[in-house]
Formats: sequence, structure tokens, C-alpha cells
Amino acid sequence: MGNYRIAVNGTLVWYYYICKRQVWLISRHLTPDPENPWIEIGRLIHQESFARERKEIDFENIKVDVMRNEDGLIVVGEIKKSSKYLSAAQAQLLFYLYKLRESGLNLKGVLLVPKEKKRIAVELTDEKISEIESVIKDIQNIVDLPRPPKAVRCVFCAKCGYRDFCWS
Repeated sequence: MGNYRIAVNGTLVWYYYICKRQVWLISRHLTPDPENPWIEIGRLIHQESFARERKEIDFENIKVDVMRNEDGLIVVGEIKKSSKYLSAAQAQLLFYLYKLRESGLNLKGVLLVPKEKKRIAVELTDEKISEIESVIKDIQNIVDLPRPPKAVRCVFCAKCGYRDFCWS
């Protein structure tokens, strides 16, 4: 089919590591179950954590949770409810750092997991740049599909806001 172009964003990068089917669904603006308790818990943690710091800074097609000055360096922070999806969270933050670097800002990143009191440093290396560029291309290929990829059961399905769409 092809030519269904979208601006890849952090949410698509996050879901790329969780479920390729969700990438396609989100790209079509199909929203997950709004009453899914796991989505609501994530929103609440996001709103309540780091409330005193500036949040959700919009820049082009990215939305950064927190930017702050740490010892004279600007650090980009991404808030997550748990470290369970660590590879997806790191990729999302690397994508933000990649997009900011494209605009001339070479920044450091940190994943913030308030419930676990964790701070995980994330740095954009040449190897990570290649990985992110490959992910961006693959996301666009998924989005170009005429139908969503086949549903594949995984550990994430039980709490997914799209589970009824895939398994009903």
C-alpha cells in the first residue's frame, strides 16, 4: 500500500518495543480502552511525580516529560511507572535525544521511575543512533501496512488497552 506517512514520535518508538500491532493502531489514531486501569495508573503517576518541575515540553514531534539543570548540564527526563519495560523506555528516551541532537542540542537523558526510586542514565552513542534510525524506518514500514500486523500474544497483553481489539 505505502505512503501513509506520519511523524514518528516517542509513543510509537515505545510501542515498537512492546507490540508492533499497537504501533499500527496508534498510527491510525485508534485509542486504547480509556477505562483500562493500567493506563489510568500510568497517567496518575505521570501527573503526580516531579510536579514542581516543568513537564511535557513540546518540541517538533516529541513531548519530553522533564528537562532540568543538573550541575550545569541540561538533562532530559522521561517518567515511567515501572522499570518493567526498560528497553522500550530507554529507546523512547534515546529517540528524544536523537531528535534534539538533530536540532543541535547534545543532551543527556535520565529515566525516572518514582515508585522504585530509580534514576537510569541514558546516553546517545553512535551505536544507539544507528539503532534509532533503523527503528524509525521499521516503524514507517509497519505504518505503511494496509492492515495491522498479526496479533501475537505476549506478557504485555494481559494489561493492554487494546486487548479487546486483538482477542475478542
